[in-house]
Amino acid sequence: MTLTRISLVGLATALAFSVAHAQERKIKRAQLPPAVEKTVATESQGATIKGFATEIEHGTKFYEASLVVDGRTKDILIDRTGKIVEVEQEVPMDSLPASVQDALKKAAGTGTITVIESLTKNNKLVAYEAQVKRGPKRSEIQVGPNGEKLKRPE
Repeated sequence: MTLTRISLVGLATALAFSVAHAQERKIKRAQLPPAVEKTVATESQGATIKGFATEIEHGTKFYEASLVVDGRTKDILIDRTGKIVEVEQEVPMDSLPASVQDALKKAAGTGTITVIESLTKNNKLVAYEAQVKRGPKRSEIQVGPNGEKLKRPE
């Protein structure tokens, strides 16, 4: 490999890392816009606040509040106007309908389900997402609100 080629590969790698890294950035509560702060104040009552971040999705900036509510994680994605657009909330397996439990277990196969979250977008439950561990590898699976297979990942 020539020196130029090595430099180009290094530059491409650095660029890819910086673009991926720029997608989510940790921030302090004081950096939240007033409308987002108002939503956070309401949603975090009785919760432990783990932190805040901004992220860019499809060219739009969102704010994420990471909370712990009753010992379970809850991540809230908020737009700049203070509207909640997405909530990922940890849920226990035994709280899910039997059809969802069966579908998650089937999708996990021989893997071990470690965490399950409900995924709500615009106040509508759209999926359940589970972290699966198979040996040293970890992956994620999703099923619909009634355990059905999703047409595309949420």
